[in-house]
Amino acid sequence: MYRTHTCGQLRLTDQGTTVTLSGWVHRRRDHGGLIFIDLRDRYGLTQIVLDPAHHAEAHQLAEGVRSEYVLKVTGEVRKRMDGQANANMDTGEIEVYIDELTVLNAAKTPPFEIDQEKTVNEELRLQYRYLDLRKTRMQTNLITPP
Repeated sequence: MYRTHTCGQLRLTDQGTTVTLSGWVHRRRDHGGLIFIDLRDRYGLTQIVLDPAHHAEAHQLAEGVRSEYVLKVTGEVRKRMDGQANANMDTGEIEVYIDELTVLNAAKTPPFEIDQEKTVNEELRLQYRYLDLRKTRMQTNLITPP
């Protein structure tokens, strides 16, 4: 099973639930032991946490993960620490502590930033249209609200 929930679906009411998520690595941050990854699918973002004390093997695998890698993760939904909630994200009150990590696909360095809105040459955008369509602005233009 590739996922039990989407990356934009989890909320504080899911705390304590074990979930499986799949998606692209949007951002990766290493904070001296803990690795934080914003995992993205077409539905949103969820922050996942890899702690070497919690699961060393998954943490070691995450050290080689970069932007746009495709991951499948399984872990427990937890409330973020006080003062760490992100009001800019729908899933900003929770994070998923990872028990299992699988790299479904490694990715080369993209020719332009996908997670930032920067001016990119039009020809380059068209050449890599499949990457350009991953940008939030482009997805918003394509998805019709129900």
